[in-house]
Amino acid sequence: MSMKGVVAAGHARTAEAAAAILREGGNAYDAALAAVATAFVAEPVLASLGGGGFLLARPADGRPVLYDFFVQTPKVRRSEGDVDFYPILADFGAATQEFHIGLGAAATPGVARGLATVHRERGRLPLTEVYSQAIALAKAGVEVTPFQSYLFDVVGAIYTAHPSAKALFGSTSAPEGLVQPGDVFRNPELAEVLDALAREGERLFYEGEIAHALSETCAAEGGHLNAADLASYEVAARRPLELAHHGARVLANPPPSCGGILIACGLRLLEDPARDGFGTPAHLTALARAMEATDKARLDSGLNDGDEAAAARLLDPAFLAAYATGVLGRPAAPGRTTHVSVVDRDGNAAAVTLTNGEGCGRVVPGLGFMLNNMLGEEDLNPRGFHEWTPNVRMASMMAPTAVVWPGGRVAVLGSGGSNRIRTAILQVLSNLIDFALAPEEAVTHPRLHWERGHLDVEPGFPATSVEALTAAYPDHRLWPDLNLFFGGVHTALLDQARGLAEGAGDPRRGGAAVVV
Repeated sequence: MSMKGVVAAGHARTAEAAAAILREGGNAYDAALAAVATAFVAEPVLASLGGGGFLLARPADGRPVLYDFFVQTPKVRRSEGDVDFYPILADFGAATQEFHIGLGAAATPGVARGLATVHRERGRLPLTEVYSQAIALAKAGVEVTPFQSYLFDVVGAIYTAHPSAKALFGSTSAPEGLVQPGDVFRNPELAEVLDALAREGERLFYEGEIAHALSETCAAEGGHLNAADLASYEVAARRPLELAHHGARVLANPPPSCGGILIACGLRLLEDPARDGFGTPAHLTALARAMEATDKARLDSGLNDGDEAAAARLLDPAFLAAYATGVLGRPAAPGRTTHVSVVDRDGNAAAVTLTNGEGCGRVVPGLGFMLNNMLGEEDLNPRGFHEWTPNVRMASMMAPTAVVWPGGRVAVLGSGGSNRIRTAILQVLSNLIDFALAPEEAVTHPRLHWERGHLDVEPGFPATSVEALTAAYPDHRLWPDLNLFFGGVHTALLDQARGLAEGAGDPRRGGAAVVV
């Protein structure tokens, strides 16, 4: 094939960085790492060296692997009165939501070691070349898009909470505010960090100068992180969760993360959604009931409590049968996450999802990035703040996913969107597999989301179907437009037999796709 692959990501510069690496002879993993590094500059609210994530590697030949480099809780908890930890309100326009930030909200970051591990085991080009575009962009600057500016507006209270963040993310056109559309955002300190990591390796981050800066800042100013947390951090290589669905093989993020297993559960509960056609009353009702059943099964299985046997129990046919009859038969806020999907010409595929939470509000001096606030995320701390178990990998809803069909066709996808990740990916998977839609259609078709008794519905479904659905679910909201609330499922697909590559960046989250 003359083409070299396909990329889908959350920003045009992010996608183009990956595409350039494919043009230069890099593989899907090189391209994905180039995109992630560029996202640190182009999507700074969503991606940071101070956060965590997952990369699903599906090689053309060989076993698939899920690289888990999500955040780890620190080994030691400081006393509550000695911690920099406080609430702020994020402004979503129609509503506000409370988050907790400060250095005491930061868990041990895994991104730097995760990217280095994937490169060491899967990469083809030198890391200096892979990071070169991100380094150049950080120096020269990137024009801020309306979507990225909107994200800064939403979490403005976090990015103005400390002088270190205001200095980095302040607007050049509106001196009292954060970056505005059209501003050029530069981050020369991050450029130096990326250059040093490319040349010296990730030990610089976990045992060298960067580690010292992180641990000393936290020790002096109320964080839990220390040198031992960083030095002992390890990437976990896991076997992906696999299941068959209507002639395709789906690979998903396994436990201890929740997203993949919940998507698998939803697929098992969707018997034949294409039978009556997309958007029909039967299709929408089946989707809503599968979401409702999955949510109840999640709670009853013990998945949220960290029960290691919960995953197997959740997919047990007898267990699911109880929900198929007991729930399906009855009448019946945006996460700071981004995703990159890449498939190269050889059929190697990479799906990487990463997050910084909302950010802890502090930029470590001289490093150009903000630490995460995962210890301040209510959903990730169900027992309450300051009650987390020391030195454990935190759970996540992030779910980089792959689909493999007979004959060599492969797709990778993933999404941001907090608790909406699982329902967004479930619907795009069903669109790709059950309805045989192309990525563009599969991604842009309207979605719905059920959670805690409430149903949200995007516009675009037939009016008669929406009427039937909302009659069955009286607690609902009809959204006026497609919205980032419903995720951002960036999808890349390669069909080697047909010599066809297709991609779709989700317009809900400023997505872009490039076929090389």
